[in-house]
Amino acid sequence: MGQHEIGTAGAGPPAVPGRTSVMLKLNGVARQLDVAPWTTLLDALREALDLTGTKKGCDHGQCGACTVLVDGHRILSCLTLAVMKDGAEVTTIEGLAQDGALHALQQAFVDHDAFQCGYCTPGQICSALGLIHEGRARTADDIRELMSGNLCRCGAYPNILAAIESVMHASGGVRTR
Repeated sequence: MGQHEIGTAGAGPPAVPGRTSVMLKLNGVARQLDVAPWTTLLDALREALDLTGTKKGCDHGQCGACTVLVDGHRILSCLTLAVMKDGAEVTTIEGLAQDGALHALQQAFVDHDAFQCGYCTPGQICSALGLIHEGRARTADDIRELMSGNLCRCGAYPNILAAIESVMHASGGVRTR
């Protein structure tokens, strides 16, 4: 598969017959790739770009394991075609840490033991970051409702909630109870 970091506008691989060229600003870096028109964003991330932090759970949009941020909004990458996001800014779990320091949500998940097996954790963290940016969560019940599309088979929900609340408290954005 053609995948390249792009240094100048208009540069990139030649088009491959039967495939579509897609440019993503992926974790802050412009990336060009050629995909089949039916390739999901999830498969493009995992298979073409080797970003395996985003997980394939149900592949039907029901579990939230594949949640990433597109232009700052949380989406289910298994239900989104890569060609639909041409030119978009995509942030995956790999793009959250900066200069070796975990993002505040990543650190909160560690501090609050908000995972067991860890499979759902990347989607949980990306969804939580989107939730915080949306600014709609004001209470613990709001967080529970807005995170309800992200399933955890291990049942770490109380710790996930505590981790999200701690980050929101630090920024002054949530009331408990």
